[in-house]
Amino acid sequence: MPSLLCAHIPWPRLAEHRSYLLEELINPELYLPADSLDTLNTAALQTLANDLASHGLSCTIHATFMDLNPGSVDRAVRETTRQRVEQTLDCAEILKARVVVFHPGYSRLSYGSAVDTWVANTVSFWQQQLPRIRQAGCKVALENIFEEEPSTLVQVLNQLDRTLFGHCFDSGHFNMFCTVSLEEWFTALGSFIIESHLHDNHGVADEHLPVGEGEIDFQKVTDLLKQYAPQAVWTLEAHSRERLERSMQAIQRYL
Repeated sequence: MPSLLCAHIPWPRLAEHRSYLLEELINPELYLPADSLDTLNTAALQTLANDLASHGLSCTIHATFMDLNPGSVDRAVRETTRQRVEQTLDCAEILKARVVVFHPGYSRLSYGSAVDTWVANTVSFWQQQLPRIRQAGCKVALENIFEEEPSTLVQVLNQLDRTLFGHCFDSGHFNMFCTVSLEEWFTALGSFIIESHLHDNHGVADEHLPVGEGEIDFQKVTDLLKQYAPQAVWTLEAHSRERLERSMQAIQRYL
């Protein structure tokens, strides 16, 4: 049983779905793209925080990610990433977000010959953010994206404070890119999992289908989540209300 069940909602579409979320008592995972970070104001965030609290709801945050990389060999890229991370953590503090999900930035095609450099830069980057993360009162989850196997995430997470950092297991990305079994992935990273993104596909494109409408074995995924990370947040990453409703119905059999 997850500690919290959430639905992925991009901030630019929040107004469209706000009443629905509150009426149906759905905990949001708020995606904050870069443009939104530059226009958000404290009053809007505080109003949402108050609405969630008054309905007994909590939230997590999915951080912006395009063109960002905390492990980049380019100092300027790391600095831009730092600015976006700190903006996101400011929002997390106001919203009292439980978890903030970040993309790690690793790709074998880019860093296959510079893994040690990428790992060292990533660990240093996140260690520098420790005071801000503690102030925000959240945990940081690093999500699997292009990882074919778990070693780079294991190297990073083993060097960070486990009370503040963990892993976000993404079922769809795993199905697209991983070359190891679910059991091998969970053996290596299961104890680090603090959030999981649950969505389906057919292994070729990031379709974000409702649970059970692709080829992923969600019985196995959820059994492993319950075994290794019983307190993790489960987030349904459906990109429309219709898909969310189908996914909400499908996930009930696994709760």
